Amino acid sequence: MTDWTPDLSGRQGPRYRAIADALADDVAGGRLPAGTRLPTHRDLAYTLGVTVGTITRAYAEAEKRGLIGGEVGRGTFVQGHKLLTQPSDPFSWSPALEPSIVNMTAITPEHKLTAQALGPTLAAIGASPNIATLLEYSPHAGLPAHRAAVAKWLARQHRVSAGPDNVLLTIGAQNAMAVAIAAVARPGDVVLTERLTNYGMKTLATVEGYHLEGIAIDEHGVVPDAFDSACRRLAPKALYLVPTMHNPTAAVMPAARRQEIADIARRHGVVLVEDDVFGFLLREPKPIQAIAPDITIYVSSLSKSVSAGLRVGFVVAPPSMVPRVEAVIRALQYSTPPLPAEVAARWITDGSADRFAEFQRSEAAARQQLARSILPADVVCGHPAAQHLWLVLPEPWRRDDFIAEAARRNAKVTGGDVFAVGRAGAPHAVRVGLCCPSNRDDLARGLRTLVETLENPESAMLSIV
Repeated sequence: MTDWTPDLSGRQGPRYRAIADALADDVAGGRLPAGTRLPTHRDLAYTLGVTVGTITRAYAEAEKRGLIGGEVGRGTFVQGHKLLTQPSDPFSWSPALEPSIVNMTAITPEHKLTAQALGPTLAAIGASPNIATLLEYSPHAGLPAHRAAVAKWLARQHRVSAGPDNVLLTIGAQNAMAVAIAAVARPGDVVLTERLTNYGMKTLATVEGYHLEGIAIDEHGVVPDAFDSACRRLAPKALYLVPTMHNPTAAVMPAARRQEIADIARRHGVVLVEDDVFGFLLREPKPIQAIAPDITIYVSSLSKSVSAGLRVGFVVAPPSMVPRVEAVIRALQYSTPPLPAEVAARWITDGSADRFAEFQRSEAAARQQLARSILPADVVCGHPAAQHLWLVLPEPWRRDDFIAEAARRNAKVTGGDVFAVGRAGAPHAVRVGLCCPSNRDDLARGLRTLVETLENPESAMLSIV
């Protein structure tokens, strides 16, 4: 453990932030290399003559910036050099630069069918007499015809009953998340998430200044007692959750658990922000929005079911929240570009989008079957209809060693630490995006590489010696 002492001279603002700023400077300057174990909260508090609470807040701020990470029983370690030498997005990757690598870090659906349909659709749009309207500013919530089409799509593919007036268009699901949270929370407010959550929510909280608190999950999703306790202790503004094909574990919350979560949220006055981008993959159970539409802001998109590149997302808000959500859309992007929404609306209306979604369901099931025929059954977790799976690493593997060794063998996966919220530590597990490789042969090659890595733990042993 290092005896690091931050230089606080001349630093303004709250003490905890000054400590975090000093830590950031020392990481950037190379004085705190990756892997350095920092002093305990109590030791650093004694050295600086401040309270333990101040150090706790400083370390939490540094962790939020991606500079440090902690594991229960081991301590707090520097990891911020990654932000200085690599892209901050752990899913960024260029196949043109690394053609031999099988990338399984993202969840990007096959776009062969949509690519074939796009040209004729654009030609039809171009020949339309009202094409000029697509080049103008659209209403903040989207054009009425587009909102009506999305409402029909939600009813058919997501079991969501909502009128067009409650549907507001966004630029993809990430933007929908930003809009939904901003409609109910302010910087500094507590927003609850699952202990392992969508990486996009973590980046959003960092940029907007929300205080994320991760709560316990089990094989069925959010643990009700943990949610109830967090509501009592923290007075959160919202709970963001992915109950269907949870990201990253691919778990599905049962109907009874969804009702219990809704009851707790209602009792404590907490808004539920339900991310249902994977909801089209399953017919049951219904979204939480169908159980508690008055306290749920529902977000989704066409990114997993139709096309990631269209960037067409949507928010379904309770009537009382629609004006606030619309005001946030106006502030963040004014409105959604109408041309991609027009493409989506046409595909929804003529049935093409349903055909694309069915293809994605079929492809996900086939790739899951392939994965489960290759990977050891005792390490695979998640629903067999998901577009990803959760691989729990056996002893003696540790997460970072496995990822590095798999990458050395030309297979890329995403570590559980990317999704972890809070200081409880991340499990030694990785997320495997099954639909990211361009074909099943490449996927099989990547999966076999993971098996070879699992069966040859020499690199794992080296990290223990």
